Amino acid sequence: MDSNKLILKPGLEGVPVTNSSICDIDGNKGKLLYRGYSIEELSQKSSFLETAYLLIWGELPTAIQLRDFEQEVQMHRRLSFRVRDMMKCFPATGHPMDALQSSAASLGLFYSRRAIDDPNYIYNAVIRLIAKIPTMIAAFQLIRKGQDPIQPRDDLTYSSNFLYMLTEKEQDPIAAKVFDRCLILHAEHSLNASTFSARVTASTLTDPYAVIASAVGTLAGPLHGGANEDVIAMLEEIKTPENAASFLDNAIKNKSKIMGFGHREYKVKDPRAIILQKLAEELFIRFGADEMYEVAKSLEAEAIPRLGPKGIFPNVDFYSGLVYRKLGIPRDLFTPIFAISRVAGWLAHWREQLGANRIFRPSQIYTGSAPRDWISLENRK
Repeated sequence: MDSNKLILKPGLEGVPVTNSSICDIDGNKGKLLYRGYSIEELSQKSSFLETAYLLIWGELPTAIQLRDFEQEVQMHRRLSFRVRDMMKCFPATGHPMDALQSSAASLGLFYSRRAIDDPNYIYNAVIRLIAKIPTMIAAFQLIRKGQDPIQPRDDLTYSSNFLYMLTEKEQDPIAAKVFDRCLILHAEHSLNASTFSARVTASTLTDPYAVIASAVGTLAGPLHGGANEDVIAMLEEIKTPENAASFLDNAIKNKSKIMGFGHREYKVKDPRAIILQKLAEELFIRFGADEMYEVAKSLEAEAIPRLGPKGIFPNVDFYSGLVYRKLGIPRDLFTPIFAISRVAGWLAHWREQLGANRIFRPSQIYTGSAPRDWISLENRK
């Protein structure tokens, strides 16, 4: 191929690689739609499992469909003792995202039949992954503390059950509701890095557990899902609202990345950040203030006149860590929780990729040496 005729687009920025009916983003207006429904309406009126059903199957479920879906997920929350035993062999110092990637991939060993043309196989894979990923995350959290995992409780909702397994105590209904809304906000966001990874893997027609494991590995990077951990570290470094202006000025001067700001899609404040800020305030009213929230607000106020003209505003990561922190979730679990939510979007894209599959095989622009002759070992310098 003549490389001179190719135009390089680093990171595939702005290059369409597939058709999709799952998610629509208007970055100039700050609009995010799942299957045509606004994120604001879904976060107010839906539940995470209902939203997951919408994303994966394309339409809102009927009352019977939702009941059956919730019951199926509830029935499959438990892990095989072999998976638990495997997780007990993981180093306690390992990052939970690495534990999750390994555990998710291991499901392919237990459910190894690859029947991607079988609707029942697809449905059961969806159920297992949505049901078991929260249990895996909670189990590793307790295992690395030297404790046995807590079994899921069938009398608790999806979000309440996860928080119970994680904290070993039943949660306040407001906390569980806020957490469920957080899951809705993170469930899908078009062809981001981890979703693209999922679709590339899916295009090879491998099993869905490998698809999700590849997406988890991509999400683990600090430029993707790991950013919300770094936001809290940044706020703690700033320490007080009065320090926000000088911190920001130094970051801009040194061309340092300001965690939680800027998004390739949005030129206004991320609509999810707006909702998350309100959720944080709900938690503060109920459970007490967080001094880092005042730092965050001050940083945002200072950033608007400096970065706003460049289209750089808070993104979804800026306030999500404050919400999880108030819920008592350890910082290195912020990104695994992102995965609990985003698995719905990944599975939606997996199904869509299977519907009109063509394996991804992009091109490249070669920049290496011209053809040259072999040099024998004794003549090399």
